[in-house]
Amino acid sequence: MRRIVYFIITAIILSSCGSSKKMLEKGNYDAAIQKAVKQIRKKPDSPKDIEALDKSYQVANQQDLERVRFLEREDNPNNYEEVFAIYSRMKNRQSLVRTILPMNLNGRTINYEYIDYDAKIISAKRKAAEYYYHSGKNLMNTGTKESYRQAHFEMNKAQEYSGGMYPDLDPLIEEAKFKGVSRVIVLVNNMTHVNLDPVWEDDLLEIDNRGFENEWVEYHFKHLNEDIAYDYTIYVNLESIMISPDEVKEDDNLYKKKVEDGFDYVLDANGNVMRDTAGNDIKIARYKELQCTLIETHQFKSVRINGNIEIQSNNPKKLMRKEPIGAEHVFEHHSARASGDIDALDDEAKAMMKSDAATFPTDFEMLHMCTETLKPAIREGINKNRQLIY
Repeated sequence: MRRIVYFIITAIILSSCGSSKKMLEKGNYDAAIQKAVKQIRKKPDSPKDIEALDKSYQVANQQDLERVRFLEREDNPNNYEEVFAIYSRMKNRQSLVRTILPMNLNGRTINYEYIDYDAKIISAKRKAAEYYYHSGKNLMNTGTKESYRQAHFEMNKAQEYSGGMYPDLDPLIEEAKFKGVSRVIVLVNNMTHVNLDPVWEDDLLEIDNRGFENEWVEYHFKHLNEDIAYDYTIYVNLESIMISPDEVKEDDNLYKKKVEDGFDYVLDANGNVMRDTAGNDIKIARYKELQCTLIETHQFKSVRINGNIEIQSNNPKKLMRKEPIGAEHVFEHHSARASGDIDALDDEAKAMMKSDAATFPTDFEMLHMCTETLKPAIREGINKNRQLIY
């Protein structure tokens, strides 16, 4: 058992050492360095990890230096963010490796010269901030939604790198955000002969707008400010509203039932009461028939709303999509009353009598109930075409 445990532990150690070497072979130098440092802290004299770290550290630094020299010679202001990232990476790499220095490999002491990267990092950071600040301001002058959005991104970068160097950044970022947002107004357009209460129209647009909006698109379902210039208008066009009259239909159903109604004596030919073998009078049950008419009342009323949604861009004015929508609501009620002997009715018929005739909903109430069906149709029509709005 001890031998098995020993071999398992040995295998784990060997696989750990091998993993940093494999990372080196695959060119994952920083991952190899991190793995090797972790292993060397546990076992400071691990030659495989020390060798992997030494090679990875030198190659990674050499590659970063070559890249940063190229970027600096190219003298493109757009490069400074990458220069900043490279110097920061080299500093972090150096800080990590210094925690295990010096190292001994086959009798040789490995110790790396300390390099102060701070001046390079600060310089690159400031130049990156300067680039993004001026680039963002230039984009603001272009005056398109896309340029405002890119300006918002770049000035946030400038703020990240500047450390408060540009006091006008906050208002510029707010301006870029405001001007970069596309705003959509959703309006009800009543094209029917029915006079609709404004409250009903407002209620119709009380829909769940989750999933519509993103960082750069806002949906308004009422005018918040008359000065807002909307980029898109979505018209909820109501083309027809059909409300049926109150309909009442009655059906009569006759129920019959035989029930016991006392008894009669059995008489012989002489008119005498007959007796059984025990001497008891012989009787037979007497029946009567009960009748009852169940008058069933069926009440029905319906409303149907048909229309479409139109998605229109406002600058320039252009119809982008027309999507049909519709909804229906039905009022139905069943009740019953009896004429006759209710004992003739079965249980189901008696249950129907427990419901009285209902008051028909008004036309406005029918419309209100139909909105709960129409709202999801409007939402679906907007949602399936939201890619048109950006």
